[in-house]
Amino acid sequence: MYAEWDDAALVTALQSGDEGAFTEIYERYWSKVFWVIYRKIKVREASEELVQDLFISLWNKRIVNQIDNLERYLMGAVKYRVIDHIRAHLTEENYSHTYRSVLVSTTQSTEEDIAANDLTLALHDSIEKLPEKTREVFRLSRIEQRSVKEIAAMLQISEKAVEYHLTKSLKLMKDHLKDFVALLLFYLN
Repeated sequence: MYAEWDDAALVTALQSGDEGAFTEIYERYWSKVFWVIYRKIKVREASEELVQDLFISLWNKRIVNQIDNLERYLMGAVKYRVIDHIRAHLTEENYSHTYRSVLVSTTQSTEEDIAANDLTLALHDSIEKLPEKTREVFRLSRIEQRSVKEIAAMLQISEKAVEYHLTKSLKLMKDHLKDFVALLLFYLN
């Protein structure tokens, strides 16, 4: 039934919550969307995740999205997802490179190396102890360098909720790390 519908009819049905129309859109376009993404980023798993994210977003925002041309809309969404993916990947690489260069620095003494490694482990441990949503907000903000507005849109929460989670993450991490920092200062002096 849906296979005979044109894109405009599918979009209209999608916007009214018709799951069958959504399934037809997915089946009609997933392969094309996947291959466009894959040609750009060359990583199959990441491409599959971006395709899933795109279609989840299409469903979740079906009421608010203004879609005049479905294929053009999807290809535009692909473009922005690929750009965001590449930017996040570059940010992570930069963070990792900076992190490694600090740890490998030849000017540090053995005690400083141990202290830096311990601090890194303590920091990682404090991040892992954060509640799941708070940890995700922290990761998007501090590691992927996303704005409060972007995080709110990605996680479909209010900007106030994002700010709450950031404040909460920093407070919990500060509490978790305060004993470690005091001990570290004692040994380094």
